[in-house]
Amino acid sequence: MRSKVDTVRALDDAKLREEEQNTQQELLNLRIKLSTRQLANPNELAKTRRKLAQIKTVARERQLAGGK
Repeated sequence: MRSKVDTVRALDDAKLREEEQNTQQELLNLRIKLSTRQLANPNELAKTRRKLAQIKTVARERQLAGGK
């Protein structure tokens, strides 16, 4: 069974940037729903933040590996 980070690492650079943008938009939408009290499950906010952190970590790893 693949971990979530392995799934993110399997994406190519273009898909990774696209996924980062989509996740940031999703996070914005969740924050708006939270502030207007429309968010049914507040745990979704933490999951989305964690997903964005994983994506950014993989992007940074690739940046450092390409620079050497």
